[in-house]
This record gives sequence, structure tokens and C-alpha cells, in this order.
Amino acid sequence: MAKNGEGKEAPIEKDVRKLRKFIKGTRIAMFTTVASDGKLRSRPMATLKGGFDGDLWFITRSGAPKAEEIKDNQHVNVAYLDCEDDRYVSISGTAALVRDPAKVQELWSRRLRDWFPNGKKDPDLALIRVRIDRAEVWDAKTATMAHLEGLGAVLAKQRSSRAEDRGPVPPPAGNVGAGA
Repeated sequence: MAKNGEGKEAPIEKDVRKLRKFIKGTRIAMFTTVASDGKLRSRPMATLKGGFDGDLWFITRSGAPKAEEIKDNQHVNVAYLDCEDDRYVSISGTAALVRDPAKVQELWSRRLRDWFPNGKKDPDLALIRVRIDRAEVWDAKTATMAHLEGLGAVLAKQRSSRAEDRGPVPPPAGNVGAGA
């Protein structure tokens, strides 16, 4: 964890920690893509595992319209809201379709069988990885708003540190689409 000169947690690290906690507690997001006609399309989607490791993960069918939209334009927005606590998060990032059986195994839960009755090995199953570029966090009760501009760099550094701790990791098998 990054510390400032006084040995305290750096502000961006504190914001990342708060963001992680918020996402973990707010499982459903509005996931927005750019359609081929340039219009924005949003739909509710569950964040897999209810949190994120520096990336957000979702599941879809490889032939779904959103999968085609991601192949054409990787820029997405993911919005979370907690109306009860008046807190809101808007995340901009770059999406990629990923076919990685090990990652599917890691993220799979029984409730996904409702959408994929053939289970983890369904040939139409694809993961969506959203690499976060920036986030905006609003807390209406405390009248605060945070722009996390450098978030992509901080999360990339955290991913790199975790990878170094684990040793070399082979690349995911069979990525689908540009930007994967």
C-alpha cells in the first residue's frame, strides 16, 4: 500500500480501497457500450464475485449484441448506485472479451447456471474484462465527490505487484476481440 511522506495511506490508495468496498457491496451495475450507430446502450449486469482485482469481470454470450459492440468499440462505462446510502460510482474503462477456462472456473457461481444451463464449459460463454481507466465517486450524504483520474495506473501497479508475488502467470488462452 502506498504511503505518503507522513506514513499515512496515500489519498488515491484510500479511494481505491473505498471503491473496492463499494463495488463488492453493490453487485449489480449498469453496463454501457457503444452501438454500431454510435448510440449508447445500457443494461444491468452482475459483477462477478462481487468485487474486483483491479479489473471488473462480467459474463455474457459470445454472440450477444454487447459482445459485438465491445469488439467494435472497447470503451465502456460501468455505473453502480446505492440509493439507500446516496452513493454513486461511474467507471470508464476498456473492455475485452476473454475466453479463459481457468478464469471462468475462478469466477463461476451456481446462480450463473440460470443463464448458462450447460455450465462453465458452455461454448457460447465469454467473460468481459473491464480494465478501469478512471472512476468518479459521489457520496451525497457527505456532499463529496472524488475524481480518480490516475486510477488506471494505480490499479496496473497493484496488478503488477500481485503478479510478482505469485510469480509468472501464463497469458489467458484464446482471447476474443481486439484489445484482449
